[in-house]
Amino acid sequence: MKKKAMDLLIIMAGAFIFALAINLFVIPNELGEGGVTGITIILYYLFEWSPSLISLLFNSFLLVVGYRFLDRRTVIYTIAAVLFHSLFLHLTENWSIASDEITVNAVFGGLFGGIGIGLIIRVGGTTAGTTILARIANKYLDWNISYALLFFDLIVAFSSYFIIGAEALMLTIVMLYIGTKVMDFIIEGVNPKKAVTIISKEQDKIAEQVNVVMDRGVTVMYGRGYYTKTPQEILYIVISKQELSILKKIVKAADKNAFITIHDVRDVFGEGFIDISK
Repeated sequence: MKKKAMDLLIIMAGAFIFALAINLFVIPNELGEGGVTGITIILYYLFEWSPSLISLLFNSFLLVVGYRFLDRRTVIYTIAAVLFHSLFLHLTENWSIASDEITVNAVFGGLFGGIGIGLIIRVGGTTAGTTILARIANKYLDWNISYALLFFDLIVAFSSYFIIGAEALMLTIVMLYIGTKVMDFIIEGVNPKKAVTIISKEQDKIAEQVNVVMDRGVTVMYGRGYYTKTPQEILYIVISKQELSILKKIVKAADKNAFITIHDVRDVFGEGFIDISK
């Protein structure tokens, strides 16, 4: 219960910071945005429709459409994120900051946006909209969430070209890229790695391919099945998150029935990673 309360506080903080990114840096400088927020901003530029209200309507619709791709906790957290984001967009719509330098505003728009969305995703929520699409891409295509979100956001951002012009679009792309890198840092941490445990009848073939193709070491541990009592070699591998897709392909090619568990690892020290003396 205490963890859920803390998660909701983090979601609230993330929604507030994301709202500040829109109202302090994006709209005053007539920049674009990605996803549903980008669409609401385009509608604001064209018709002066309230971004908070339109965002709530669009995100609620997309949440209804995409809820089956999310687990129960993610749905609850996403509802909270959507409500808080719309509320804070409304409460801060008249806030301003004394800065006329559009490039600086684009940088800080990306910084605030990345922190806000990153906090929400880190605790298991989404901001609905294209974040739902990014989570679906992560689940079924193994795409990195941050970069999947950037892909879908850029589609919306490019459509704003006819409204905001070429220069503002270019700055919007820079802003979205900064937001993606910041979001990745918030979600994954400083030195993100994955620890992978593999149980397979083709352990030798998998270990050899990991050595040859990925140039990574493999640790072999010994265990046995509790029910079958059969001795079993267990492979333990630590890799970067970018290498995870390659490893999955190697395992799938060798043994489609392999059992794999993947764990998040905060820091890794030693040969092939970070020198432990640093």
